Amino acid sequence: MAALELNGSSSCAHVYQIISSIIPFDDQEKSQIKDALAWVKSGAPIFRIAKPDIPNKHLAASCVIFDEGASKILLVDHKNAKRWLPAGGHVEIDENPQETARRECLEELHIAADFWQPDPLFLTSTLTVGLTAGHTDVTLWYVLRGNSEIDYSFDADEFNGIKWFHFDDIPYENSDPHIQRFISKLISTITQLN
Repeated sequence: MAALELNGSSSCAHVYQIISSIIPFDDQEKSQIKDALAWVKSGAPIFRIAKPDIPNKHLAASCVIFDEGASKILLVDHKNAKRWLPAGGHVEIDENPQETARRECLEELHIAADFWQPDPLFLTSTLTVGLTAGHTDVTLWYVLRGNSEIDYSFDADEFNGIKWFHFDDIPYENSDPHIQRFISKLISTITQLN
């Protein structure tokens, strides 16, 4: 941590701390956390400074809206990625990733973020696909409370639509490549809490 503080970046030090606190679910997440920590510690730029891919690897935050009672999550039909994904977006320069999740939730779904837990549950490193393919998103997955009986509005410029999916009905073949592992970790976490 001292090396990060010497670089004069308290925001990088904060991101390092957030990533360090994530308990890996499996070997893949353990490896991606290790790589993400090395990346942040290296002094490389971690925030996107220009759309869509400068720098080519940058930090993002997902907002997984979760209705625990119904075992459902809300996914968006993303126009650029051409996949069903959680809402979310890129972390702005020196922005706290939790604030990114809060901001994206408001911008994309027009709702105030209600965090199921304050810290991200999951971390992934993914090569993007679709219209902005080819860069890597290091994503912190935040879980937020939602209600599948409410009709949410959404940003029609970014999404074709939104839909609640029961855990058994998620279109895994047309979603984030890590979402099945995320759901497994979410279920495991719920079981541990109960």
